[in-house]
Amino acid sequence: MRRIILSTESGADLPDDLVEKYNIQVVPMHVIMDGKDYLDGSLPVQDIYDYYERMKKIPSTTSTNVHEYQEFFTNIRENFPDCTIIHIGYTSKASSSFQHAVIAAEEFEDIFLIDALNVTGGLAAIVLDAAKALEEEPDIETERFVEKIEAIVPKSRLAFIPGSLEFLKAGGRVSNMASLIGTLLKIKPCIELKDGKLMSTKKYRGKMSRATEKLFRDYLTEFNIDRKQIYFIYSIGLDERIKQRMEEVAKENGFQNIRWIQAGGMISTHSGAGGFGVAGLEE
Repeated sequence: MRRIILSTESGADLPDDLVEKYNIQVVPMHVIMDGKDYLDGSLPVQDIYDYYERMKKIPSTTSTNVHEYQEFFTNIRENFPDCTIIHIGYTSKASSSFQHAVIAAEEFEDIFLIDALNVTGGLAAIVLDAAKALEEEPDIETERFVEKIEAIVPKSRLAFIPGSLEFLKAGGRVSNMASLIGTLLKIKPCIELKDGKLMSTKKYRGKMSRATEKLFRDYLTEFNIDRKQIYFIYSIGLDERIKQRMEEVAKENGFQNIRWIQAGGMISTHSGAGGFGVAGLEE
C-alpha cells in the first residue's frame, strides 16, 4: 500500500514541531512588502509590524502559483517515491491558491485535493486531526481517509478578533470613519469563517481582555467543540495575561489539550498585532 503524505499551505500556521512530528509538507504563500516578494515564513512577522509603524502601509499577500505547486508536488514525489499526496488547502473563497493547486495536480497521479474552507487555526485543526488519524491508522485506504477528512471540514470552527482597527483601515478593510468610530468606542469586530468566507459576525466593546473572554464564551455557547483539543491563535503583541486567562477558561470548560498557534506573515498582514482567535472541531 502506498504511503500517504499530507500537505497544506503556510496559511495554516502549523507549529514547526508538529510539522516535523507528522511529516506534513508545507508550501509557502507570499507576502509582498516594499516591492519585494517574500515567501511566507522567511520574513519575521515583527518586520511587518515595524514596516507599518514606519510607513502606515501594510504588505499585500499573494497565493502560491501553479508553477510553485508543480515544483512542490514534484519534490514530494522525489522525496517519497510512489506516495499518495493528500493536499488540504487554504479556503478557495479567500484565495486563488487552491485553484492553482487543482491546475498543478492535473499533471500528477494519486493526488487528492481537499478545500478546507478555512484558514490559520481552523485549517490547522483539520490538518492535525488528519495527521493524528493517519498516525493511528497508517494503512488506511486512501479513499476512506479522504472521506474522513472531508467529513471533518464542516466541523472546523474559527473565530478571531483582529488586533487593530487601524491596521484593518490601512488594508482597506474598514473605512476611515468606521475605524475612527470603532477606536473611540473601543469596538472590536469578531471575524468568523462562514462557508469558507471571512465575515464580521459580532462586535465587542471594551478592553481586549474583556473582548477575548466574551468571544471565547460565545464560541463555546454557539458550537459543541470536542473537548479533547482547542487551538488558540495569537499575533505578536497579545498580552500574556490574556493568554493565561484563556487557558484558565479552557480548563474550566473541560478542554484536555490546549495549543497556542502564532499567526504567520500571511495572516498577520490582515489581523494586526495583538490579535486573538480560537479554533476547534465540533463533535
